[in-house]
Amino acid sequence: MLNFPQGDVRLLETDIAQRLLHSTIPARLAYVATDGTPRVMSTWYVWVDEELVMATYVKCPPMGITRPARRLRALRANPDVAITIDTEPQPPDVLLLRGRVSITEVDGMVPEQAQAAHRFLGEEGGAGYVAQADHPETRMARIALRPTWVGVLNYQARLPGIMGA
Repeated sequence: MLNFPQGDVRLLETDIAQRLLHSTIPARLAYVATDGTPRVMSTWYVWVDEELVMATYVKCPPMGITRPARRLRALRANPDVAITIDTEPQPPDVLLLRGRVSITEVDGMVPEQAQAAHRFLGEEGGAGYVAQADHPETRMARIALRPTWVGVLNYQARLPGIMGA
């Protein structure tokens, strides 16, 4: 384990961080809704070019999506987020990310969403998911986080501050 303090973005270089960033464990995205209350949502992602890229639909007629996901308005109003990717077995390995997201709308499917579909659903399931969204009116939002704070916990060698390192 590299010996960087919690919060240091160089923790992204650790084996635990890299394993979790390339796993099939969904990320949990925490943000503040437009009514001021907190929200946590599970999401697919891809780690590419030092960004955690997630996506959501603005519109996708074949899937019955006729309006943008509500989180888009909330993230535009308050782009500060926290994300965790953590293992199920105890004690867990945990990757914590914080920062501000940027949002870019694109016609069709966000390329990273297609990559995530194949990773999370397998080749056949991913191909089916991508094909289902293929429609001239499909529009998606690319939500990208370039972390400004990173934490890594594994409860054996790197504990939260009050419990250890």
